[in-house]
Amino acid sequence: MSPVAAQVTSRKGRGARTNASGRFEPVVHEAIDDGWTPQDALPPPLRTTLTPEHARTIITRNTSPDIGFDRSINPYKGCEHGCIYCYARPSHAWMGLSPGLDFESRLFFKPEGARLLEQELARPKYVCKRIHIGGNTDPYQPVEREQKVTRALLEVLQRFNQPFSIITKSHLITRDLDILGPMGRERLATAFVSITTLDRELARTMEPRAATPQRRLDAIRQLADAGVPVGVGFAPVIPGLNDHEMESVLEAAAKAGATTAMYVTLRLPLEIKDLFQEWLADARPDRAARVMSLVRQTRGGKDYDADWSQRMKGTGPVAELIATRFKAAIKRYGLDGKRHDLDVTRFRVPRDMRPQMDLFDPVL
Repeated sequence: MSPVAAQVTSRKGRGARTNASGRFEPVVHEAIDDGWTPQDALPPPLRTTLTPEHARTIITRNTSPDIGFDRSINPYKGCEHGCIYCYARPSHAWMGLSPGLDFESRLFFKPEGARLLEQELARPKYVCKRIHIGGNTDPYQPVEREQKVTRALLEVLQRFNQPFSIITKSHLITRDLDILGPMGRERLATAFVSITTLDRELARTMEPRAATPQRRLDAIRQLADAGVPVGVGFAPVIPGLNDHEMESVLEAAAKAGATTAMYVTLRLPLEIKDLFQEWLADARPDRAARVMSLVRQTRGGKDYDADWSQRMKGTGPVAELIATRFKAAIKRYGLDGKRHDLDVTRFRVPRDMRPQMDLFDPVL
């Protein structure tokens, strides 16, 4: 019997169905079915591994014209949440790993992140602007419970009065309300919670290790009650799959205490294109063809168009309808207020981090 492509099947607690080699690898590995599969034992559970990354810097800067911040911090590389649509997946290829199952099971953390952040914030030429935490992978993914890298970073930001925004799908953010609350009330912190669906079954399949939708709504509620300006991200919007829930998600988030909202239309750059379609054919075979047809209608007939001017929202009638519905919904539910401003004027280098005492420091 000639070998054929292996059947795409799901693994418990994982989003990607396959683990194809990254785009930079000289040799491509692909699973095959040799005909003996029915007699073979099931593969063992895929364990998560965690490796320290000894970085030189912790703040990443970008010049992308369609991103609302120029600096960010990502405490982790890879993300155990396993969201199948995650735009960060292709970054694992830079390390010789797969954007598929490797991305959600072979993780890296920055144990010296807090020390590096102190050094960078204390530099004489540092100019204070908002720092965004979690722009690539979730700062509150499950391994944060033990590693507490994000927690250590927040403690540094609080010492310096460094304003920041943070985004997550995890209820674990509520652990740090003792920092987020006071900083939020002083216009030094703002949070976004991403909610893509209120359907528990879809969420479990699409975002297997992220918090349930109700837990995310509770996180919004607790953040708001603590005085943290909080928004909701309905991202990504997947036409034909979750777009019909836009209004219900925004309404639920507003009732929980969110005061602003954002959305991003599904993006399928590089390896995500194949990973998402494999997942879709396995998890939602009855609607896979229609979903991809609608996605392509937002991208000029292609799976993806990376043009800066439209990559976040898409173009065409389907994208325009999504934008119109979103605009009407945020107005209806009071989520169309001014985006949360942060106060950059209160930034101070703690005295113990200065090379010498400042004679003009008003606190001396």
